Amino acid sequence: MALLEGKRVLVTGGTGSLGKVLVRRLLTGELGQPRKIIVFSRDEAKQHDMRVAYAQRRAATDEVIYRDFERVLDFRIGDVRDFHSVADAMRGADVVFNAAALKQVPACEYAPFQAVLTNIVGPENIVRAIQELGLDVETVVGISTDKACKPVNVMGMTKSLQERVFIQANQRCTGTQFVCVRYGNVLASRGSVIPLFHEQIRSGGPVTITTPEMTRFLLSLDKAVDTVFAALAGAKCGETYIPRVPSARVVDIASALIGNRPVETVVTGIRPGEKIDEILVSDEERFRTVARGEYYAILPLLPELRDPSETVVPLAKEYSSSDNVMDLAGVEALLHDHGLMIDDAPDTVDGELLR
Repeated sequence: MALLEGKRVLVTGGTGSLGKVLVRRLLTGELGQPRKIIVFSRDEAKQHDMRVAYAQRRAATDEVIYRDFERVLDFRIGDVRDFHSVADAMRGADVVFNAAALKQVPACEYAPFQAVLTNIVGPENIVRAIQELGLDVETVVGISTDKACKPVNVMGMTKSLQERVFIQANQRCTGTQFVCVRYGNVLASRGSVIPLFHEQIRSGGPVTITTPEMTRFLLSLDKAVDTVFAALAGAKCGETYIPRVPSARVVDIASALIGNRPVETVVTGIRPGEKIDEILVSDEERFRTVARGEYYAILPLLPELRDPSETVVPLAKEYSSSDNVMDLAGVEALLHDHGLMIDDAPDTVDGELLR
């Protein structure tokens, strides 16, 4: 598949957990070899670390992925909140992946307007740059979260509005296709529960459980990128792609990681803005959701954007993390498969992302 052959690709938030894996996968050329990949973020230290990691890897191997990375990768300091830096980074871009976000639920609860600036104003700046500057961008993929579905916290509310900004942008910028992806918890991403449990277990405990009933969808960073690529390849204007992934009780994740170690668990109560279960397709959305292979596609809310030939067979119910929950053995197998059991796992998360 050569969707990105010779294209200029912009990745906002390109030094984050997802952004780094997305950039690595883009460099492999699995969707065609991009002419340029612009890594846009506001953290110069992470950009430096990423550049050095690629340089060291290139010196140690002849893998194609690391060949001539300095020619392909273009690191740009900037912030999605700032229109001018966004507009500058987008000039000449053919495809934009918006991975920049404030994503930690408690942090967004305590700084809600900061979440608004990054998660809503940032996407609006992307749309505004295309509209006002007449940029010839082919596709924008907005990366969302299960918390945007029936949101009860600031992070989810702002991500839900990001989805609406991008979906409606298909009417503002008719030469650009805007689509979204929405997925659940990414295994071992920065700020997620698995690195926290690793740290607590290595320190001798206790491991903190918010509530024994809590469930979460689980997918790997590569599966998240698979969803992004599937949306790029198959989504129509205004659609939101959803991966079909397993879910687990958080208490079982903790039990699998602890194993036979003499580590206690304590129940601390739900943090500000947390849900017991997460939902990827709501009861309202199931009536405009269709199956696409390993994914669901939520058709746009705005009727003007829908394909009238699309036949919709509604889902029987909303798609929740309380459905088809894995047992403890299934959780252990999943963590083993991804090298995340405590004996297999690295001391740091980001060091794994350039494997």
